Amino acid sequence: MDKSLAIYFLLVLFVGCSNGSEMNENTEAEEPVSPEYTTETVISGDDIPLPWGMAWLPDGDMLVTNRDGELYLVSDGQRSEPLDGVPEVWANSQGGLLDIELHPNYEETGWVYITYSSVEGEGEGANTALMRAQLNDDRTGLVENEVLYKAVPNTDRGQHFGSRIKFDDEGYLYFSIGDRGNRDENPQDITRDGGKIYRLNDDGSIPEGNPFVGEENAKEGIYSYGHRNPQGMDFNSETGQIWVHEHGPRGGDEVNIIEPGNNYGWPEISFGINYDGTSFTEDTAKAGMEQPEWYWDPSIAPSGMAFVTSDVYPNWQGDLLVGSLKFNYLVWCKINDGSIIEEEIIFEDIGRVRDVEQAPDGHIYVATEGKGIQRIVREEE
Repeated sequence: MDKSLAIYFLLVLFVGCSNGSEMNENTEAEEPVSPEYTTETVISGDDIPLPWGMAWLPDGDMLVTNRDGELYLVSDGQRSEPLDGVPEVWANSQGGLLDIELHPNYEETGWVYITYSSVEGEGEGANTALMRAQLNDDRTGLVENEVLYKAVPNTDRGQHFGSRIKFDDEGYLYFSIGDRGNRDENPQDITRDGGKIYRLNDDGSIPEGNPFVGEENAKEGIYSYGHRNPQGMDFNSETGQIWVHEHGPRGGDEVNIIEPGNNYGWPEISFGINYDGTSFTEDTAKAGMEQPEWYWDPSIAPSGMAFVTSDVYPNWQGDLLVGSLKFNYLVWCKINDGSIIEEEIIFEDIGRVRDVEQAPDGHIYVATEGKGIQRIVREEE
């Protein structure tokens, strides 16, 4: 080969490699760098030791339920005295004052919705109730209290009250009631309360489109059934669906996408076993019963969940955050095309997570037992 021609090819090769290297460097430089996040305390666990639910008023102040039976107003990091007018609760084991949610048109209606373990009605003990009320003018108490739904019968079992509340974009109200520790009778029977997701109009009336309206003896507020203890619920604004997670027994915690009239299988199918290590079912699938969108084995004891839509967290947008009571962390569930594709554990040792919410200010707030409420912020904030 002619010497000059050889030099030419070497130069072309060198320039080509250099350009390729620069393109790679530029491509890497253009990839978004995931922000680093930390937490800051909004209210301490000394002030609110057992926070269960959080809701934000239009001025940014926060209403927080404490499971022992107190409702507080939190403003600029300061907790009010317990508000008056809170219903009597059966604060026993997992029961107490539970979730709280504002009406989607709160500024017009003033309605606040609360779930709690109520002693009213037949039987010893308590069962889950849903009420609505309004704040009085000086925001020191509740007035116009109205019970919209009360599960029956009462039982002195202290577990599985469920109790998350959410509205969808049509104004329907969804809430959960766990199986109340009676897995053999409640979850699969639509004539009984417990182990269900319910859907009501905002005034407590039954929507005409509910799946079991007109069925003999059916609880017409039921929207789906076959649940164990759903303690996480959020509305997916991208798909228009209600998502729920629920505690399994020993293994088998689930995330489910709720569709009207569907049976989610408990206890006929499960990926879990009894706490003593014995099996209660050999089946993880059956005809006519829904498979979970995601499940955990071993259990993480999930409580609280929130879809991230805020631009405060660009790398989490469209994904789901789930709290863990058992392992004291958050789970970042990554979503693609409406399905969870993988998960990542974040904020280890944040505490026993009871609730996770995205506030109107765009920040994620995490309520933890004993540690109060923390806000997730970018490290430079």
